[in-house]
Amino acid sequence: MAREEKPYRVYRGGRAKGKVPSVPSRPGRTQRDAAGGRGVSGGGGPVPDYRGPGAQSSGGRRRWGRLIAIAVAALVVLIAVWTVVSWFSFSSGVTDANKRLDQNAKLALAPQGGLLISHSTTILMLGTDNAAIGGRTGDHHSDSILLLRTDPSHHRLYYLSIPRDLEVPIPGNGTQKINAAFQIGGPTLAIKTIRAFTGIDVNHVVVLNFADFRTLIDALGGVDVNVPKPIRSNRFDCPYPTQARCSAWQGWRFQKGTQHMSGERALIYARIRENRLDPSDTDITRGARQQLVMEAVASRFTSPTTLLRLPFSGSSLAKPLTTDLSAGQLTQLGWVKLRASNSSSIHCRLGGDLGGSGTGSPSEDNAATIAMFLGKSAPQPPTDAFGPGCVTGGRLLLQ
Repeated sequence: MAREEKPYRVYRGGRAKGKVPSVPSRPGRTQRDAAGGRGVSGGGGPVPDYRGPGAQSSGGRRRWGRLIAIAVAALVVLIAVWTVVSWFSFSSGVTDANKRLDQNAKLALAPQGGLLISHSTTILMLGTDNAAIGGRTGDHHSDSILLLRTDPSHHRLYYLSIPRDLEVPIPGNGTQKINAAFQIGGPTLAIKTIRAFTGIDVNHVVVLNFADFRTLIDALGGVDVNVPKPIRSNRFDCPYPTQARCSAWQGWRFQKGTQHMSGERALIYARIRENRLDPSDTDITRGARQQLVMEAVASRFTSPTTLLRLPFSGSSLAKPLTTDLSAGQLTQLGWVKLRASNSSSIHCRLGGDLGGSGTGSPSEDNAATIAMFLGKSAPQPPTDAFGPGCVTGGRLLLQ
């Protein structure tokens, strides 16, 4: 009987001879090997894992990582170069300022105990009025006398304003107005006079020439000064070229509030002797205005914008100064000022018989105010327009 044909075929198992073609896998799909799940192709070669549409490859990530690393390195190099250039520019100007100070003045100073950044120091700040305007070119009196004491451990600054018309003993020259000491013997005699009168050792001195005051402030990009009350000054340093216009001019005006002042504007504000809107203003309040301007300059010194200007104006910042402070010490002083709070700073002034017909004799209460300045007693405000005293923040001296 003939064998009947079956409706299906029988396939035998076993490996066929010869190369068996593999079926290509779809793009992006992988098989996982049993050992570690690594993607392999149907032919055994490695195939990248498919991460979905829009995913970046590891090569792209590596390129971005290199670019970021290069950018960070370039920024670090730029900051380093900027810092070095800034330092040399500023240091060069300070070196010139150190050369302008007489060696005898340096010998009159009390030694500094430790770093300014961690140890208290007292700095005598003198503003000279030999400006090349108003017939004052030959005048070398110290128009502004201010002692600054730092207290780094408490992040506090102490200011002591000394009225220029106080009659005090000047070593070797009898009793005269205290501002005459600078006229007679420069910063050396001024240091000795201040120490003899107050009993305070002076560690450093800074002489600011008002003739170049505007240059310093302009190099800083101007300063912000908070004017406590409106001012209309007497006629001085008329800005107009003709006598007719100067006669019609009513004087300088300053509105109440914080104002950004150029060097010329700040210098005028510091020089105002008479406020026609407030007859009670005196030479005492003038000294307080000078304190505000000096504080504004000190704050500007420590601002980030000043650091950005240093490569271009570092030497100009020290041009109006004569000082024994080195560039490193000025940097430390800037850090101390940056950390100190203006609201907790102590502002003091000495007083005396300083009215229009006053004798200029010092007040008996000056000793108590000096103790406040030295931190030995709590601040007590002045009791009258010409009296000594201390306040916190400084605004009361101008109100």
